[in-house]
Amino acid sequence: MQTDLDTYLEQLRSERQLSAHTLDGYRRDLGKVLAWCAQQGIADWASLTPQQLRLLLAELHGQGLSGRSLARLLSAVRGLYRYLLREGRCRHDPAVGLSPPKGERRLPRTLDTDRAMQLLDATVGDDAVARRDHAMLELLYSSGLRLGELVGLELADLDLDAGLVRVTGKGNKTRVLPVGRQAREALRVWLRERAQLAPQDNALFIGVRGARIHPRVVRQQMRQAGVRTLGQHLHPHMLRHSFASHLLESSQDLRAVQELLGHADIGTTQIYTHLDFQHLAKVYDSSHPRARRRSSDKP
Repeated sequence: MQTDLDTYLEQLRSERQLSAHTLDGYRRDLGKVLAWCAQQGIADWASLTPQQLRLLLAELHGQGLSGRSLARLLSAVRGLYRYLLREGRCRHDPAVGLSPPKGERRLPRTLDTDRAMQLLDATVGDDAVARRDHAMLELLYSSGLRLGELVGLELADLDLDAGLVRVTGKGNKTRVLPVGRQAREALRVWLRERAQLAPQDNALFIGVRGARIHPRVVRQQMRQAGVRTLGQHLHPHMLRHSFASHLLESSQDLRAVQELLGHADIGTTQIYTHLDFQHLAKVYDSSHPRARRRSSDKP
């Protein structure tokens, strides 16, 4: 079973070119299934039944695994069995007909427009690190990049004159995104600083020693900037969520936001319509004469 799993993961890496982060997720989820099969005395993947897989899901749920995590595990199992069926290693998929328990749908955390502006205005600094961090924050918010897309950027991916950046995202898919005026200005300032740091490669964002910046450093710098300027923890995806929410709120163009974010499924983008509705509901509750409560009203 371990050999089959290793071969499948190698196939994902070489043929589908999944990122190391995504492969680690597959490995962890399928490793849980493999370990459970070993405990149950299941000797090969063909012997795992739907009833047994359902029992595993129930046990994991009882241990506190969320519905979202269980859905991801089931997706990994289905992918493995598609491979095994194609290779003639199995004749059935035990995940057919199974679905994870529904959990509470958590909406992504965002910054409102005023706090986003407060953050970006406050991170302008006089040294190379501050100017790099400001450029990264401006680009994350301007173009809605993922963290991995940001740190993977090369100098050649950026066209400041045209106001465009070429991004390689999930599944090794490339998309070209607009870069806003203020982000372009911050990037020009950073590029002048970058030239003084003895760059070792063609990465757009580098550390003080000249090597490509590590995602951990970006998270750390953003967390510190959030605490310092907003009094809250901040992570890179929060700026991506804010980008999407603010753009959708202004444009109401779900398809355009989907393209800019690089979502393969529009259902992933639709979560931002819930954020927009929350905003509209607050406006309604605070503004409509028949919606406002008197202070003496009971909830």
